[in-house]
Amino acid sequence: MFLISTSIIVTNTPLVYGQTNQSVSNSDLLNIPAKKVNVGDIDIAYKMLGKGDPIILFNGASDNMNAWDPSFLNGISSNHTVIVFDSRGVGNTTAGSKPYSMQLLANDTADLLDALNIDKADVFGYSLGSFIAQQFAVMYPEKTNSLILVAATCGGKDGINQPPEFMKLQYEIVNKSLNNVPISQEEMKSLVTASLGSGWIRLHPESLDIPTNMTFQQMKPGLPPDTMNNQNNVGHSWTASNWSGACDELAKIAKPTLVITGTDDNLYVPHVNSFKIVEKIPGAWLVQIKDAGHAVMDQYPEEIGKILNTFLSTTSTPPS
Repeated sequence: MFLISTSIIVTNTPLVYGQTNQSVSNSDLLNIPAKKVNVGDIDIAYKMLGKGDPIILFNGASDNMNAWDPSFLNGISSNHTVIVFDSRGVGNTTAGSKPYSMQLLANDTADLLDALNIDKADVFGYSLGSFIAQQFAVMYPEKTNSLILVAATCGGKDGINQPPEFMKLQYEIVNKSLNNVPISQEEMKSLVTASLGSGWIRLHPESLDIPTNMTFQQMKPGLPPDTMNNQNNVGHSWTASNWSGACDELAKIAKPTLVITGTDDNLYVPHVNSFKIVEKIPGAWLVQIKDAGHAVMDQYPEEIGKILNTFLSTTSTPPS
């Protein structure tokens, strides 16, 4: 699976369901100074905001820690300490020398929490970040309080993969991106339509007003080509059919689990994968958001924040 851009909204769009008229700027997060901590062979850049029990957020592919929507962060940081960070090789986190793998990314996160003296956290992952979040929960159940998965698949033999024609499009765009070749407007429209979904495009046709001759480096300047290639490779290994997937292991550790999907996510991570997750994990919550695609985090950020707060307040374990 190639996850070259998990959330693409090129133009500003009108307010959507679940959002208020309050204007929220991303300047708050951008103005928080990033800190760095050395763990193993890398320096991890991170930020912390809010107060309360800790929750750590795993980005989608190609995004750095400043990509989270401010209205989402504002909603959850009112009663949680939110940790955002740049993954290995992204933004201001160094790439290190170890072979890139899902297990390595999970280890990086465990080391980050240890460095911050955080014993246990709620774990939130979006798209590729949901894969890493699952790997983290399986490897470090003692550090995982609850698990929130958005646009996710457990991967492996039970997973539903991308349609072949969309996989081919992504291969072609990845190759162009690695060679800094402009992506055609038609390719970009196909990518954006896949990301946003047909319902959103119908409601917001201006979302397809896309500049011509864009390169992926212009869209994601903080993502080195080597890291993009590494992310694509681990994403592909996660969805390969030569292993059993993470669902059964997640069921064994029995953590409170919330799964969120857009009903129009049919190409990037087909939303039927979310059904498989909740079928496998007893007691898991499933929330389907209408007229949302794979970019659901950018389309309905405030609504997702409210859903998350409800889940955490309902399933949190009282202090002993």
